[in-house]
Amino acid sequence: MPLRIIPAVAPLRESPFFLLTPSRPRLPAPQHRLCESALRTWDLRSLGSMDVACYSAPGAGEALEKSTISRRDLRPNDCLIKIRWAGICHSDIHTVNGDWPHDNFPMTPGHEIIGEVTEVGTEVQNFRPGDVVGIGCLVDSCLDCDACREGDENYCESGSTGTYNAPDRLDGTITQGGYSTHIVCREEFLVRIPKAFADLESDAAAAATPLLCAGITTYSPLKHWDVGEGSRVAVVGMGGLGHVAVKLAAAMGADVTVLSHSKSKEADGLAFGASRYVATKEEGWHKPFRASFDLIINTVSAPLDPAPFISTLARGGTMVMLGLPPEKMQISAGALIGKRRSVAGSAIGGIRETQEMIDFCAAHGITAEAEVIPAEEINTAYQRVLDSDVRYRFVIDVNTL
Repeated sequence: MPLRIIPAVAPLRESPFFLLTPSRPRLPAPQHRLCESALRTWDLRSLGSMDVACYSAPGAGEALEKSTISRRDLRPNDCLIKIRWAGICHSDIHTVNGDWPHDNFPMTPGHEIIGEVTEVGTEVQNFRPGDVVGIGCLVDSCLDCDACREGDENYCESGSTGTYNAPDRLDGTITQGGYSTHIVCREEFLVRIPKAFADLESDAAAAATPLLCAGITTYSPLKHWDVGEGSRVAVVGMGGLGHVAVKLAAAMGADVTVLSHSKSKEADGLAFGASRYVATKEEGWHKPFRASFDLIINTVSAPLDPAPFISTLARGGTMVMLGLPPEKMQISAGALIGKRRSVAGSAIGGIRETQEMIDFCAAHGITAEAEVIPAEEINTAYQRVLDSDVRYRFVIDVNTL
């Protein structure tokens, strides 16, 4: 199915994003390696830290406004990234609206980021200026616990550091996300963008940006539960997560069934690789599928009765929860015991697995279905997400910021 990307507004003339903060002296030249595109940035911030343009939420439930945020001076293992594309995730909206209460306002969201490295710290080994990289939901972790050592930084035992709205592990400042022109990130949490998506001015780069969250969130459980040729996979929900899950599972060789409230997206589901599409609002929808699925990927956060879904699991099958319903689930133990069924959860993925995911997507021609918007339309896009008026992800053209 052709990628649906609307033209963004023409980029604004280059403006002075960087405000001088003469608090620290410029680091000696040998401590940083610069590419030509970074020279202007370096000159403007040569007296100290860098302030960059962004969109921030001033308070819970308030509209985002154009503003500035400060980016830290590079630590030895840091890279400075000029952001080209930033995806809008539903979790951004939850965080801005205060659905997950916090006091870290003003706040700049965004954890789906693709851009170019413009500057690197003295100890950076794997990236250099000019590299095209991605940042997903994490920018740090302890890197020393069992989970981190095994590549599961997302399950860091001392708590991983989110790309936004999280305390920095070293200085305690609150991280600010990708709705901004630049971001600083330690190299261990950067993902190298493969050649298929590396042309930053291409539709492919824009549409690959949501994979840094939606892609890894769905890829990780598919890999963990060994989905492959002949696996029987059901995807609950055909939204921003679900449509990517369908594409990934189909590319892995699975027989994919979409379980959606209605059939309004049936044509899309079949085009993305599903073999069948079921409307769960219909009475008795589950009866023809009893004990049919090896794995169910549940992407929805809306409350639902788990019983009919569990009944469609085959012996030894698992339903994996990716969404966070506001209410507790009531599950009958008998529905699980009879066929050794399981209900599990999964949260994004580690950096090594994220790299594996983006490489897999490049090899199989998989992107999200994306609608590109100028930065000034972020608030409108938020409302459209809440109204289910997007197919299927919004991506911000950061050149319009």
